[in-house]
Amino acid sequence: MGKIGNRFSVFGKQWWRIWQIGLVVVWITAVSACQTPVTPTPTSQPPALNTPEAVSQITPSAAAYPLPTRLTATEPYPASSPTAELIFTPPAAATLAGEGSEVFLPLVNGDEAVTTTPLPPTSTSIPSPTPIPTVDFTAVRAELAAQGLALVPIKIGFHTGIGGNSEGLEDWMRALDAAGIPFFLKSVDNAQPIFIAQEIMRQSGVPHVLVYRKAAQGGSSYDWNVPNYSLPPEQAAEIHWQMHRDAFPPELDPSLVWLETINEVDKNVAEWLGQFALKTAELALNDGFRWAAFGWASGEPEPTDWQTPSMVAFLQLAGNNPDRLAIALHEYSYLVDDIGHEYPYKLGRFQALFQVVDALGIPRPTVLITEWGWTYEDVPDPEQALRDIAWAAQLYAPYPEVKGAAIWFLGGQFGEIANEAQTLIAPVTQLSLQTYFSAPQPPAQAPIEPERYAP
Repeated sequence: MGKIGNRFSVFGKQWWRIWQIGLVVVWITAVSACQTPVTPTPTSQPPALNTPEAVSQITPSAAAYPLPTRLTATEPYPASSPTAELIFTPPAAATLAGEGSEVFLPLVNGDEAVTTTPLPPTSTSIPSPTPIPTVDFTAVRAELAAQGLALVPIKIGFHTGIGGNSEGLEDWMRALDAAGIPFFLKSVDNAQPIFIAQEIMRQSGVPHVLVYRKAAQGGSSYDWNVPNYSLPPEQAAEIHWQMHRDAFPPELDPSLVWLETINEVDKNVAEWLGQFALKTAELALNDGFRWAAFGWASGEPEPTDWQTPSMVAFLQLAGNNPDRLAIALHEYSYLVDDIGHEYPYKLGRFQALFQVVDALGIPRPTVLITEWGWTYEDVPDPEQALRDIAWAAQLYAPYPEVKGAAIWFLGGQFGEIANEAQTLIAPVTQLSLQTYFSAPQPPAQAPIEPERYAP
């Protein structure tokens, strides 16, 4: 894959100082003006069926997104509510002082889409102490809760590993932790960043979402990434679980860190995988772990693959154990210049899973998007990347079951992607400290309406 040109240039010190002063003034005005969130409007109820007859009735719809049609039954959940509403986002960088100088603020008006505006200048390192004006998330969370709404911060974090370039990653962790914002962090083979995050979480009590996976340790990495499909699924689960359990870093706490054991599985063996997942879940629960299943590739699986008997049984188990069992998904655009390409078949595909479980009356399971981004070897320049991240953040915001997404990739190999992704750490930090959404307060649920977030 060719590398993109025209890298995002860093603004000069004088411009940075002018922008900071303007940002503080506009931030104070914006926060004071954005304290009236949108009141949820009840919509239709999801059904409460989970029987073989119900499963057999689920068929793909003829709509743009091939999801199962809803069944008719009594509701197990409170009324659904509107999707997330952007309450505050960092003001755009004003032009240099003079004619035409202006600052744009987001449009917040009921169900209307939030306008896209230029983002502020970025840098590749975080100054210390940070000059970024930060939303008082504790106060705003309380204000929204009093009105029956939940505050949702940016859920998009980073994926790291061995080698690469993760300079500034710990600064990002500590900045979000100090603001009370849960961050999402995934690491492969390198336990150090997860351990640092774990200890930060122990100190603050902020519920960060941490994911660890072992990809290789002698022998073939294939053995670590996927189970042995030639074995009976229960036997394969026992062998594969023991490998990963025994290799789990002793410094990590399995009650705090999610263990992801498989990566981009074979979509053609859904029933086998369901049986494998049921057995692995049993072993993980017995051993006191949090386990994330599947690691489906972007664009997978098909909605019907969630509906085999063993898959339905696993989804029921996962839905009933949201703090211990999760579904790991990957969401990539596969294009560096079009994050919404074929939406919602690639990014946004988690909605297919939720519509299936809603139709079956199963609680929506915890979802960890453990790989997220554009391509395996490239990310866009920071300005475009932040626009894409802001769009995806709004897409995930209404759904508390989606705990976060990890930008690929700060680790080694895969061309120069680590150096490119590292330039996003500082601007993502700034975006996270200055942006939040309102969403339905659980147990109310937002409806699955992919068209609302079409890019």
